[in-house]
Amino acid sequence: MTYHLDPVRVGLIGAGRMGSFHAENLAYRVPGAILAAVADPLPGAAEKLASKLGVTKAYNDLHALLQDPEIDAIAIAAPARTHAEWVIAAANAGKHVFCEKPMAVTLDEADRAIAAAKSAGVVLQVGFNRRFDSGFAAAIAAVKAGENGTTQLSRSVTRDPKLHDPAPIPQWTIFLETLIHDFDTLLHFNHGAKPIEVYAIADALVRPDFKDKGLLDTSVVTIRFDNGAIAIAEANFQAVYGYDVRGEVFGSKGMLQAGHINANHCVRYHADGIAIDTSRMDSDLLREAYVAEMAEFARCIRTGETPRATGEDARNALAIALACIESVKQNLPVTLGAR
Repeated sequence: MTYHLDPVRVGLIGAGRMGSFHAENLAYRVPGAILAAVADPLPGAAEKLASKLGVTKAYNDLHALLQDPEIDAIAIAAPARTHAEWVIAAANAGKHVFCEKPMAVTLDEADRAIAAAKSAGVVLQVGFNRRFDSGFAAAIAAVKAGENGTTQLSRSVTRDPKLHDPAPIPQWTIFLETLIHDFDTLLHFNHGAKPIEVYAIADALVRPDFKDKGLLDTSVVTIRFDNGAIAIAEANFQAVYGYDVRGEVFGSKGMLQAGHINANHCVRYHADGIAIDTSRMDSDLLREAYVAEMAEFARCIRTGETPRATGEDARNALAIALACIESVKQNLPVTLGAR
């Protein structure tokens, strides 16, 4: 692996909503990194975003980006089902890789992505942004240090603020792309323990008219661990009050809570009651976490450190997501196999 003293030159794959957000952070907010190129197969998309951010290189051919010798690292914000393909291709091209979650949608894909990064000797970091939020990071550190005792119960919640057109949402998105964050969180809320059983129930309660098309917009998942602990993850695609991300871990020495929905720290007290402004986008609620995760990616490339959100972490969370899918299909608890 080559260690960098100069800023890491990052090429972005994907100029959609999340890709544009990562691009803006890389262009203006991430120490140790430079947005050096944008790539997107949609005609005009890469050029438009690159021009907006003052970036001189824009590619419609994603493989041409990977072959650019001036690019040190690739940030992948392409459609989720293509992530593993681009992780493997980028690693094989000798580029360090930051990949939005999920890194893969099958365990075989995950294994091949991890193996490609290891073989190439490049950094592979996955976008579990919640772990870079100050509250979640502090809770996980406290669990790892033993301050909360032995974990007995834990809970993680993701409620998106609005379900727009459900038609393009791929089947099983609620597990593979939404609750994947919660599974990663719950694994770290029970440091050192392994999940052994998963039971998931899910339905289309926000848009029941799309259930026959494969949409599941509401789910509760129970996870049992080998140390006896029980965890619950829940998700819903429409919380009318705002973007809601919270976690709680109850242990033998106390309880830790993390997350909030507040857009700011102002609480209004007036004749009609008490009110707060709420965040309506993940990129608003977790803005600092998104910047912090990309800063860590750049730092790990420059120093040789291991990022805290690894390919192995992505595989571990994916194993739970896939077990959830089987549980819903069978309407039964599913035992997790050897990991």
